[in-house]
Amino acid sequence: MSNLYEHIKKVLAKNENYCKNGKLFKNIIVENALKLTPDLLELLLSDEKATKHFFTKINTTYVFDKIKFQKFVSNKQFLPDSYTAFKNKIGLTVDDEYLTEAGEVVLSWPYKDCILEGGQTKEEQKKDEVFYNETLAPDEIDRLFEPKALTNFKRYDKDGEHKVTDISINDNFIIKGNNLLALHSLKKVYKNKIKLIYIDPPYNTGNDGFNYNDSFNHSTWLTFMKNRLEVAKELLRNDGVIFVQCDDNEQAYLKILMNEIFDRKKTDYMVWQKTDPRYDQNTNAKVIKRFKRIHEHILIAYKGDKNNYKFNKIMRLPEWTKKQSNPDKDPRGCWQSGIVSYEEGHKNEDKNSEFYYTIELPSKRKMTRHFFVKQNEFNNLLKDGRIYFPKEGDGIPRIKIFEDEEKEYHCDSIMRGFGTSSTAKKELELLEFPLGKFDTPKPEKLLAEIIRMTTKENDIVLDFFSGSGTTGSVAHKMNRQYILIEQMDYIHDLPEERLKKVIAGEQGGISKSVKWQGGGGFTYLELAKNSTKYVDKIEQATNSKTLLNIWNNLKKEKFISYKITIDEVDKIMDDFKKMDIKQQKLTLMAILDKNDLYVNLSDINDNDYQLDKNTKTLNEVFYNNGNK
Repeated sequence: MSNLYEHIKKVLAKNENYCKNGKLFKNIIVENALKLTPDLLELLLSDEKATKHFFTKINTTYVFDKIKFQKFVSNKQFLPDSYTAFKNKIGLTVDDEYLTEAGEVVLSWPYKDCILEGGQTKEEQKKDEVFYNETLAPDEIDRLFEPKALTNFKRYDKDGEHKVTDISINDNFIIKGNNLLALHSLKKVYKNKIKLIYIDPPYNTGNDGFNYNDSFNHSTWLTFMKNRLEVAKELLRNDGVIFVQCDDNEQAYLKILMNEIFDRKKTDYMVWQKTDPRYDQNTNAKVIKRFKRIHEHILIAYKGDKNNYKFNKIMRLPEWTKKQSNPDKDPRGCWQSGIVSYEEGHKNEDKNSEFYYTIELPSKRKMTRHFFVKQNEFNNLLKDGRIYFPKEGDGIPRIKIFEDEEKEYHCDSIMRGFGTSSTAKKELELLEFPLGKFDTPKPEKLLAEIIRMTTKENDIVLDFFSGSGTTGSVAHKMNRQYILIEQMDYIHDLPEERLKKVIAGEQGGISKSVKWQGGGGFTYLELAKNSTKYVDKIEQATNSKTLLNIWNNLKKEKFISYKITIDEVDKIMDDFKKMDIKQQKLTLMAILDKNDLYVNLSDINDNDYQLDKNTKTLNEVFYNNGNK
């Protein structure tokens, strides 16, 4: 097969459009094959071996097998990194062998090796997103992922908003902009420095704001997640860990994807009980026709060896539903009760066990049970007044745990008692935030548990789907450094406003349990927009006249794709005017150069971008500090 590769290279080298000075123009070859460009087909038909391999003769007509040719040039021996090898099939494969042919499996889907930029900024947007490997050369993808210039710096603390004159990589940050491009920008500074990443991405339910590419929605979501998880892995410390929250809609595929990116031996899994049927309003009253989903999945991946990773021992009061009280007027104060014994037969009985003995209740009735403490330990607790007998001395003994005491434990794989979706909504409502699209916000207790398990004070926590800002709120109260990224326009309502209230000392969520009194601060910044300003204008347009004016202004700028000439677009203006407004918007979006959505750091001194001296200085300090 290697001889065929060399042979086809020589055939293509006959045309300078495909090869010049010994260099093959990889993407042009692929694109022209898909377009059935006559000069490429003629070139291949002129060669007997190429004709034999890539054409089928039907009577006197030769039919080009572009799928076979595409697969051929996708092979890394021939054209490395040139095109997606995953466009046409979906399934579990390894090295192009399907599950029935291979022992190890990876997840394959259309456009797997493409880049989905994901530029949505509003929940109601519906985008036919560009898969970059099909339309951009590899060097252009590198340019897309270059660090971006940062702008619109603002700092907030207890005294309000301040102008930013200095910046440190040790600050807390809220970043507005495309999260994929922001992650690649952060890589220059924070590579191998993040201890915990927690994300609660769109679940791809059809109602969660993931409005991309209806034709390949499932594949699009997987590509969207793959691109972001790959760069997230680079940001993690060697002892870092990532938690990805999802529901049942995509979790099985996501688990395999994370196995592939992080290594199957480095992934883990637990569930969070998001609904408590006993206490969530109206839950029991509903007629359930199938299993009611009361949990969500949390997929976990470790940067290093999972076997060497140890979660922190967590110190907390047990989570019971009843409030603390003091029914026996104990001078030590309020308490909650915990289990100290269990019913016979509840577990395998061992009558000879030192934990199996008889006690005398205050009512003089004797009770034989299994206990969690030895008899002498029980007697000491009894003398210390730590045992409580309900039902006027005739009930099963309980141990008293006081308000200032804590119990050491390790987290289970089922996270119960860490708040529910209902409590999370109440947290937002108490802060006077509209719920909007946040049908399933996460409670602060859940994030507090994850942050306690995995970090210590001053460790860096990253959330690049910051949503309602719960991760930042909890990290701030627990004295962790945090970086939040959000590309949706609601960033100013949430989480920016939420963090301002945290700084002011709001008492919702975990505030009381961590004795939060306010303080600290964060720096807000944005990826510097370039052609994105035209994206905003196109999206906001309400009539054709406005869109025509945008086109006339675009012709004066340098934001049009290099593949399209102004004359080509002008020629279709008559057809453009007949389109509905949705089609007109899509047409204008299509001609924008997607590599110019944001200003690259390397272009920061270009006068066309009009970035002020202070902005340039802050960028220099921020990005250079990361290299010290």
